[in-house]
Amino acid sequence: MEIKILGSGCAKCKTLEKITREVVEQNGINANITKVEDIVEIMKYNIMATPALVVNEKVEIKGRVPSADEIKQVLLKAI
Repeated sequence: MEIKILGSGCAKCKTLEKITREVVEQNGINANITKVEDIVEIMKYNIMATPALVVNEKVEIKGRVPSADEIKQVLLKAI
């Protein structure tokens, strides 16, 4: 599974990355997690607000920091 965290490096972006890494580790999910901070790369996903969670090239959550449980549900659905 490919997971990307889109964001410029703000506090919300860092929080989303931290929670996502914790959920992946706690649930034994085999995933590559990449932090994308390049604005040109982020623009390719047609999002207007960060942070965003992209799973297997599909934008799942954008513009907010979801709960760990919500991230877990998204990731388990994508397996």
